[in-house]
Amino acid sequence: MSLTNKLVELMNERGINRSELAKGAGIPYTTIVALFEKGSENTKLSTLKKLTTYFGVSLDTLAGEPEEMNRTDPAHREKEEWTEEEIEEIKLFKEFLKQKRKKQE
Repeated sequence: MSLTNKLVELMNERGINRSELAKGAGIPYTTIVALFEKGSENTKLSTLKKLTTYFGVSLDTLAGEPEEMNRTDPAHREKEEWTEEEIEEIKLFKEFLKQKRKKQE
């Protein structure tokens, strides 16, 4: 399955469009459009990392061949399991932990 097909699958699971993906993942909308229209051959690693973080999947899963999506982020295992507000709180907590880790380094 191609990267764009996997992205479409993940977006459908979340019920989001390209604009919402761009906003949620922190990627310029024009980058998302180019990814879908021009292909993913020259996609920057930083863009791929943002997508994997947003969807809670590994880079291997997103860009590789495995058909099964191995979710690494518990907030994304079951769409119905978390409300949008809870997901936002989880994202904020993740950012808090990242900042805390940076301060300790």
